[in-house]
Amino acid sequence: MAMRVETNPLEAAYAALLEHGLDGAGEALRILVNEAAKIERAEFLGAKPYERTATRRDYANGFKPKTLLTRFGEVTFQVPQVRSGDFYPSALEKGTRTDQAVNLALAEMYVQGVSTRRVIEVLQRLLGPEIGLSSAQVSRAAAKLDEGLKAWRERPLGEVPYLFLDARYEKVRLEGRIVDCAVLIAVGIEASGKRRVLGCEIATSEAEINWRRFLESLMSRGLKGVKLLVADDHAGLKAARRAVLPAVPWQRCQFHLQQNAGQLVTRQEAKKTVAAQMRAIFNAPDKMEAERLLKAALEAWRKEHPKLAQWAEMAISESLTVFDFPAAHRVRLRTTNGLERINRELRRRTRVASIFPNPDSCLRLVSALLAELDDEWMTGKIYLNLNP
Repeated sequence: MAMRVETNPLEAAYAALLEHGLDGAGEALRILVNEAAKIERAEFLGAKPYERTATRRDYANGFKPKTLLTRFGEVTFQVPQVRSGDFYPSALEKGTRTDQAVNLALAEMYVQGVSTRRVIEVLQRLLGPEIGLSSAQVSRAAAKLDEGLKAWRERPLGEVPYLFLDARYEKVRLEGRIVDCAVLIAVGIEASGKRRVLGCEIATSEAEINWRRFLESLMSRGLKGVKLLVADDHAGLKAARRAVLPAVPWQRCQFHLQQNAGQLVTRQEAKKTVAAQMRAIFNAPDKMEAERLLKAALEAWRKEHPKLAQWAEMAISESLTVFDFPAAHRVRLRTTNGLERINRELRRRTRVASIFPNPDSCLRLVSALLAELDDEWMTGKIYLNLNP
């Protein structure tokens, strides 16, 4: 009988990396995760292999191969089994909070009978070729993830001098219809100078009542010390701001303002001239010079672009609030462009689900993505030095 040689898993993983470099990362991952899963099963059983002990809770029942898509490509793991079937190694739990939320959105679609070929194919890639999902399994997984995300959304807030608000829309099944739901998002720059994602909410629209409820929820969590609110022009948001944060000045997003101005000018050459005039106003050294340049531009526009002049007199004035703040801060406060990364990531992630099966599923994915981004910002560099 040949002697069985036990290989140290750490040494085997190291050997795979040493021999194949990064191409061996998948093999190293397989070795280490398999070993971690075996150790976890032994702890779950309360006994080592073949050990007789009164603390044993169950018995090992071999292994089952499971192929998962990882950042190193497809890797086949050996998943330890137990007789009762009530064990799954945490080392193989599916990815990050965002990945879990994507998987759950698809799983809910599958369980509800939306088992289109596309959904099945994506689920097989993410969860393996054998899809044995039940509504109870999906509900348990959703509840586990939702608990942590709810705690993140309801965590206490503090002093946030600069507040940014934005919204985007996602398609959601609601009461038997597919509707466009608004995803309300709040980002802030804390007194420490770091950016934080303050909260998010799913609403049926950007009506005042929805923005007002969202702002009131931020205030109830302890939001204070807001010196400036940066947002796009929207009637519902403006009304909610006046009701909840009446003393806080508003900075209208200069980037979107410039886009709006371009739509009021027909000739391409004139568009370039107007854009240059607006850039000069926004880049002025101080508010007095910005107002002087605006006055001169308005005089010219009244002759050449009367519709633009009529709109711009009030609209551009709303975008000059930033000049009341320190010059070193202005570049970060002029627009809501800092939220564009969030919107790009949301677009990329939500393309997988396409249409969310319910509002909770949408909120879950959005919350997971924003919570991960918030973790990244919290541990990253200072975004704006508020104490130069």
